[in-house]
Amino acid sequence: MLRSRLIPCLLVHNKGLVKTIEFKDPRYVGDPINSVKIFNEKEVDELMVLDIDATVEGREPDFDLIRNLAAECRMPLCYGGGVTTVDHVKKIISLGVEKVAISTSAIKNPKILSEIGSAVGVQSIVVVVDVRKRKGIFAKEGYDIYLYNGKMKIDLDLNQLIDQLNSIGIGELVINSIDQDGKQQGYDMELVELVRKQTEVPMSVLGGAGTLDDLRKLISNYKIIGAAAGSLFVFKGKYRAVLINYPNREEKIALQRSAMT
Repeated sequence: MLRSRLIPCLLVHNKGLVKTIEFKDPRYVGDPINSVKIFNEKEVDELMVLDIDATVEGREPDFDLIRNLAAECRMPLCYGGGVTTVDHVKKIISLGVEKVAISTSAIKNPKILSEIGSAVGVQSIVVVVDVRKRKGIFAKEGYDIYLYNGKMKIDLDLNQLIDQLNSIGIGELVINSIDQDGKQQGYDMELVELVRKQTEVPMSVLGGAGTLDDLRKLISNYKIIGAAAGSLFVFKGKYRAVLINYPNREEKIALQRSAMT
């Protein structure tokens, strides 16, 4: 049965795990493999690991890291970063990764998604879309799409992109709010509503979760959805002490019940 998922999202930068705020000022939070071991113990629904250096540096995925992560990981694993070819995806899947996240390559060259789907199946394709809300007195209402860790705004409307992805067919869409990244002030529910109305593709939301109530609000409103977060699962308390954490069994059951009411 389909259900909502709670998904820690881990960012890899300079071989270590970091957490950013609005895609800036990466703060080191630990070793990737050790973090996966802890999340194993906490019986995580799914894990997403994104190498935020690879595409910016123009290099291919770190296959050694992927191999080590997949060997250790006991939950479904999604990996992204530096993926530009069908061969990259096939190799990542062969290492034991269930899903491959693609952002820049998918948006610049949507046709690659059809090629990947033919090679490994659309269920393995996750497209991550980084957006920022338009601001300013004369700004047109809506959201801009950014590539390369928020460094490049592109001239493509979010609605147009979603229409493209709907027609191509993908396994999952991850909408990531740059504005909310790392702030722990709650998801951008306006953004979620906008995207959810336009697509029936399985969807996860990233950027802004700071409490279990934020997860509950998302799940209760949208039922079968992925509630992804970074800071919530690596920091504890108002002073943001580094501590890998995740809802316990009772908390997870309560959150799942939110989808039934």
